[in-house]
Amino acid sequence: MRCAEDPVSGVHAAVLSNVRLKGAPVIAQVRSELARYLRTETFGGALLLIAAAGALIWVNSPWGASYTTMVDTRLAIPALHLDLTLADWTKDGLLAIFFFVAGLELKRELVVGELADRKSATLPIVAAVGGVLVPALIAMGIGWGVDGMDRGWAIPVATDIAFALAVLAMTGSRIPASARVFLLSLAVVDDLIAIILIAVLFTTTLKMLWLLIAVLCLAGWALAQRFRLGSPFIYVPLGLLAWYALHEAGIHATLAGVACGLLTRVRPDPDEDEHCVPAARLEHFFQPISAALCVPLFALFASGVPLDSRVLSEIFTNRLSLAIIVGLLVGKTVGIFGFSWLAVRLGIAVRPADLGYRDMFALSVLGAIGFTVSLLVAELALEGVGDGSEAELAKAAVLLTSLAASLAGSALLLRRGRVHQARREARALQSQE
Repeated sequence: MRCAEDPVSGVHAAVLSNVRLKGAPVIAQVRSELARYLRTETFGGALLLIAAAGALIWVNSPWGASYTTMVDTRLAIPALHLDLTLADWTKDGLLAIFFFVAGLELKRELVVGELADRKSATLPIVAAVGGVLVPALIAMGIGWGVDGMDRGWAIPVATDIAFALAVLAMTGSRIPASARVFLLSLAVVDDLIAIILIAVLFTTTLKMLWLLIAVLCLAGWALAQRFRLGSPFIYVPLGLLAWYALHEAGIHATLAGVACGLLTRVRPDPDEDEHCVPAARLEHFFQPISAALCVPLFALFASGVPLDSRVLSEIFTNRLSLAIIVGLLVGKTVGIFGFSWLAVRLGIAVRPADLGYRDMFALSVLGAIGFTVSLLVAELALEGVGDGSEAELAKAAVLLTSLAASLAGSALLLRRGRVHQARREARALQSQE
């Protein structure tokens, strides 16, 4: 059966058909797509690390001035009254694609994936809520009264999907597959909450006319999905206009990406092949672009923090950086694991049978990898605060904590992997006897 014309070519649909078996149950198709998602995110996470390391080396090298010049280079579109730096274009433009993919993934998981079952969905959702509340409370407690912390408390609330999944794939290959589903679901919900916080906290002046235009564009997107329209000449203009309208309305434009993702259809029609569902094809098309281009470029432009003597001397003494470090490393771990444990103990959520509490603790440590969204929030929250040194200090704290969380989480996952491998070998030996 052929797919109707849509934003993704038949070539991409054919590629998808290689990983999605025709006629297989929906849940099997979703798991196959999830495996592809994880492979792409692992590759993207590696590129993200390379880009971040490259930015740090570049800005702290004798050629650091050229990095600053690149970041501050302005690219204007006068006809649209857009006058943004290259760093702003990556932050406002390219990350919209990243959040579009995140929205598609969340919608798929909620409708036909692991989160479609209420009990299964409750655990990562509760964990994500805990991973937002506890870091925010810790950051507010430590940084109370510090300049910029009126909004800076939101810096440690987000988990980086690409980075965390890359670390999990590299060091947690021997732990159960349900760990990947838990971490992915947790990170997607976590980032959705962070997006909402961005929209609420960083909207200073709201222009209602432009907001109405954005809402109409999103309504048009939803109607086009409902009437099974598939032409890119419908969706591309609607998506771009929604982005531009939100930008002009004063709302962070990345919200357009996640909104379009959540409005995209994920459930197949009775006479429709699984690989023809719009969300699956769009995710298959855009996710490699997001993982290989958008997120690494954002990391390149956002991670260039000068690590001079002042930053290194203040990072463990300044209350702003301490609020971020403790909020991320301690708050995320305690919030994710603590809320998960409580949810299971109170009977409102079910822990996967093959996932132990020690496994969940290791995954909770990976949840402390903030990076992409935390860097974005740091730039937004501390823009115009002081002489700019606060933003540099906050970003250095995010980078340091994300590195610490990745190392600690890797060590825990390797240990848990050996335990699970030993159990599998013992069961195999028993079955042979």
